[in-house]
Amino acid sequence: MKSAITIFIVLTYNCSIAQLPDTVMIWIQGNSFNMGSNIGKRDEKPVHPVKLNSYYIGKYEVTQALWKQVMGRNPVTNTQCLNCPVYDVKPFEIDSFIKKLNTLTGLNYRLPTEAEWEYAATGGSQSKGYKYCGSDNLDEVSWYAPNSGMVTHPIGQKKPNELGIYDMSGNVWELCQDWYKGNFYKHSAAENPVNKRKSMYRLVRGGSWRSEPQRCESHARNVNSHDHHISNLGFRLVR
Repeated sequence: MKSAITIFIVLTYNCSIAQLPDTVMIWIQGNSFNMGSNIGKRDEKPVHPVKLNSYYIGKYEVTQALWKQVMGRNPVTNTQCLNCPVYDVKPFEIDSFIKKLNTLTGLNYRLPTEAEWEYAATGGSQSKGYKYCGSDNLDEVSWYAPNSGMVTHPIGQKKPNELGIYDMSGNVWELCQDWYKGNFYKHSAAENPVNKRKSMYRLVRGGSWRSEPQRCESHARNVNSHDHHISNLGFRLVR
């Protein structure tokens, strides 16, 4: 497996030179895996084989610091934790952030598909079959309702999963490319699936600082209105 890479990018912004925070990406070798759960909610069924191409995924959730340097402002009311995940942004604002980041860097960042997110969260080819993203003990890997103090926390404070990725359970929900469809697993493509059919809701994964344990399971699915911003919705980059 390739090691994580760190990219330092220099860009011109507001007529000054600024250096983006580290964009640390973890290499995920393309592979096949069984997606979903037969013991979870109805929309997590059925377990089905999926084949993915290789990709990089963010070692951490996107921070307020990175958002501010790209967009010129911090959307979070409490700005005392720039190393915390960004939140309180609508899905279409996240899409705009990624477009601007790509323009500034000349790279091709995007949101993960739901399948890419789940494969990385479950540990990829290194998976040990944990219930949560990196452990069967949620307190080891997650900020969630019982231990968070009902606030977000700086990235990377908990134990990573098998691939060295942090906070895929808890802290903030992570937006995916997919639009939500409850029975999508019954009809999804076998290779690189993504639901592009627009609906009222976007697909989010991973749970947050105010979630109960079930929401933080690596197979659990949830939704957010496409025009709604909430205090526990963030995202992670893929390239």
